[in-house]
Amino acid sequence: MKNIQKGPLIISGNAHHTLAEDIASYIGQDLTKAEVFKFNNDNTFVKILENVRERDVFIIQPTAFPVNDNIMELLIMIDAAKRASAGRITAVIPYFSYARTDKKDQPRVPITGRLIADLITTAGSDRVMMMDLHAGQVQGFFSATVDELTALPILASYFVEKKLDDWVVVSPDIGGTKRARDFANKLGAPLAIIEKRRIGNKDTVETLNIIGEVKDRSAILFDDEINTGGTMIAGSKILKDNGVKDVYVAATHGVFPNSSLSKIIRTDDIKEIVVTDSLPIENENSKLKILPISELLGEAIKRTNRGDSVGALFL
Repeated sequence: MKNIQKGPLIISGNAHHTLAEDIASYIGQDLTKAEVFKFNNDNTFVKILENVRERDVFIIQPTAFPVNDNIMELLIMIDAAKRASAGRITAVIPYFSYARTDKKDQPRVPITGRLIADLITTAGSDRVMMMDLHAGQVQGFFSATVDELTALPILASYFVEKKLDDWVVVSPDIGGTKRARDFANKLGAPLAIIEKRRIGNKDTVETLNIIGEVKDRSAILFDDEINTGGTMIAGSKILKDNGVKDVYVAATHGVFPNSSLSKIIRTDDIKEIVVTDSLPIENENSKLKILPISELLGEAIKRTNRGDSVGALFL
């Protein structure tokens, strides 16, 4: 008989230790002690320092920078828990970076999202918990059970509290229309779409036009993630050119590679950038608002451990 009824055990990798600590604090316990580090030869070492035999283990590890190192660390942690006879292993991956590579859109390219899913399952993960995937079909890449959570209620509550009655939610491209529509419904706001064309495989965007009414409104450019910010910078400019009063940029995941966050912050057309702490973000700025997701993940972990509905969190 598996002892998962004893309560969850939370183990953290090095990708986002602060988030793991916040999740454990919400659940009302300490992190399960573990050593996770690299030897001088660049090999990753993992040792779980507490008994996890037949227990319900949750490993917190978003695929933050350095992405491939953190994926490898996650795989080794899963393997360590499996070989320590954990009763059930759940990989909690708030941000799954390879979700963009979900199909063959060019000749002779891989479907890396499927490859990473296979690796996680093969390593021994029984369940996977993620948040706001770039492509929802990535759930089907896993043979393990997948729970996809969403930060939409957290983000929507933040903007509702601003008590503005002139919101318009703007999708930065046609592909994100459903996501933006769901967010607009939570705010009771209309939807607009920026039609754009991306040039080749580079982060260069050619913006075309706006579908919908945005003039004299406060716009929220909404997406699942902000990477280099090129899309948001170009989108904010065309919105301002079309008479928008203020432009807010919102997304679940703030990736911000290299100095891209500083570039977005310096953009005069953007009033505020709102993301969650699904990834660690070190730059603090009055223009940047980071919303916590530890309570959402912690509650999902508690419900999973008890066998209660996770979907009921979003009803």
